[in-house]
Amino acid sequence: MAADNESSAGGVQGGVEGATPSLEVAGAVATIRLNRPRHHNRLEPEDLLRLVQLLDRVEADDALRVLVLTGAGRSFSAGYNIGKLGRGAGPETPEFGTVGDRLERCRLPTICALNGSVYGGAVDLAMAADFRIGAAGMSLTMPAARLGLHYYPSGLQRAVARIGLGAAKRIFLLAEPVGTDELLRIGFLDEAVPAEALQAHVAARAALLAGHAPLAVQGMKAALNAFARGDADFAAIDTRHQQSQRSADLAEGRAAWLEKRAPRFAGR
Repeated sequence: MAADNESSAGGVQGGVEGATPSLEVAGAVATIRLNRPRHHNRLEPEDLLRLVQLLDRVEADDALRVLVLTGAGRSFSAGYNIGKLGRGAGPETPEFGTVGDRLERCRLPTICALNGSVYGGAVDLAMAADFRIGAAGMSLTMPAARLGLHYYPSGLQRAVARIGLGAAKRIFLLAEPVGTDELLRIGFLDEAVPAEALQAHVAARAALLAGHAPLAVQGMKAALNAFARGDADFAAIDTRHQQSQRSADLAEGRAAWLEKRAPRFAGR
């Protein structure tokens, strides 16, 4: 898969101002980047459609093992364009919650690299990722209550599943900014690193994930998310467990362990 939307593999730190999200590929790692840095990566209706299209493209490429979601510039995202709230969109534009649900159900393990602060609907995009790594000094603000907006159900469910009821109430009902240290304490952030180290740290985490057996990682991700949502199919999960015991990847992993070498997983 080639790099997309005027971005080369490896990433462009500044982004393309005014552009829809871009897709960059480096080896087994795909990066989706939000590209409106002058407006703090505010999300427009066309960006929601673009995100779903890019997720479809990523999942269709069997060579990819990890997806990173990040932003250009100093903020991760200011969330949805407030001026367009409640005004509807074109028939092809997905609902914001649909994008979060699509990201959560992405086959690949996902890392949200929070290069700066996160607001509004973008909070749910971050929560939909498997891992959230933030730049030290970033903060989170969820202004729904101040705007008169009742947040959509899947986003509220995801928040409770990720950070617990008490922390979710604090974020959604108080609508106050929450800083880096508190985001680590409540489990919204898995890690925080200096801003200048974020790209390298995320790349190292992505490489670690990409080196693991893809069927095992992807299957366990899907199962854990299903358990968190309360809609797990135990029999189907157990079937994947049984199949893994007969897989070529397990044979390779066992051999590599005994031979004290790095495994070469093929996803079979």
